[in-house]
Amino acid sequence: MTGKQQLADDVGLRRYDYGDETVLAADLGPGRDASVDVLDDAVIVVVDDEQYDLDLAGDAKAFIRNGVLTIEVNA
Repeated sequence: MTGKQQLADDVGLRRYDYGDETVLAADLGPGRDASVDVLDDAVIVVVDDEQYDLDLAGDAKAFIRNGVLTIEVNA
């Protein structure tokens, strides 16, 4: 994944590289029903009853705060 991709129809996913760490961020907006979970080498994001699976290489942690999805991946 490089640059900007779409997570949902109205949600862009941006990628930032910092040495050995990659950060993916998406502004889901306030008040959306969203959750995120990490399973093995995949991140599962559910936004308004739609599920998105992101395959990742490396150790990842993911969280949603104030409507912003953040995924941190260490190579």
